[in-house]
Amino acid sequence: MNSLWQAHLSAAGAVYDGRRVSHFGDPQQELRDTCDGTVITDLTHLGLLRVTGDDAETFLQGQLSGDAREITEEKAQYSSYNTPKGRMLATFLAWLEDGGYCLQLPHPLLESVKKRLSLFILRAKVAIEDASDHTVRIGVAGEKAAALLAEAFGELPADAMRVVHSSQGRLLRLNARQYLFSGRVEHAMPLWDALRREATPVGAACWEWLDIRAGIPHILPLTQEEFVPQMANYELIGGVGFKKGCYTGQEIITRTQHLGKIKRRLYLAHIDTDNAPQPGDHLFGQEAEGQVGGKIVNARQAPDGGYDVLAVIPVASMNAGSIHWRSADGPVLKTLPLPYSVA
Repeated sequence: MNSLWQAHLSAAGAVYDGRRVSHFGDPQQELRDTCDGTVITDLTHLGLLRVTGDDAETFLQGQLSGDAREITEEKAQYSSYNTPKGRMLATFLAWLEDGGYCLQLPHPLLESVKKRLSLFILRAKVAIEDASDHTVRIGVAGEKAAALLAEAFGELPADAMRVVHSSQGRLLRLNARQYLFSGRVEHAMPLWDALRREATPVGAACWEWLDIRAGIPHILPLTQEEFVPQMANYELIGGVGFKKGCYTGQEIITRTQHLGKIKRRLYLAHIDTDNAPQPGDHLFGQEAEGQVGGKIVNARQAPDGGYDVLAVIPVASMNAGSIHWRSADGPVLKTLPLPYSVA
């Protein structure tokens, strides 16, 4: 992590757990503020790959599920990296910055994904580097987020997944509630100080809870190669390009799309429990007693207790009755509405 940025946040009260900002003194209050107020959080615990070179667009077009041609100075994109069998190895938030493609992903996957992507460069004019410690990223969310950022930037992205840029850096609008700033540390520090006058600094888990509520899944080590992108709703959030031609896993992903209704889908749910669900935990449906009925993808503590989760579950199981966590008689998942339509 950038030592200058870490020192700046530490002076502001940040408590670290490895690379992550765990909290700023009161995790429970921070979570409540994330639900009801306006918050800022450090996102540099997330990995960042930077792909550059004359052939960068063509290279990414042949590797990722999203259409790299649609990533522009004004538009960001979700995308995934898949096995030849169409199973997800990683999920990305992608944007252009300083002439290169930035791919943000969970840091535990960074080295393995970088190594695997590098195997396919061959003679292409492409370079892949770890930019995690060189580019500061700040998450901003809540009721006053737009007003605070408009004051700081002078211009806001008009719609979700749009980008504006200035001498300070890039500002991405992820959805109606969440924004992401990306820039150099010398610009990030005064921006953080300006925003925190009216926004509450919070730990990384608060941002992860916002992503769960937004229906944005993140593949982690325990869920690699478990799902094709449609199971994780990735085509619904713009993460699959069906008019882009060949890429790794394309045949299976396209076939899945054209076979008809997807048999497994990503759902948002709440579990009343004091024990934290983990990625990869099994779920069980009533219609097939003793049989696995899905898996947890992501989970974070909810402001009012219990845990909110994203889970991939067979559609038939959802229609047949209750879904239980970890065993056939375990805690029931209470489904919540996603902010986008699931067919």
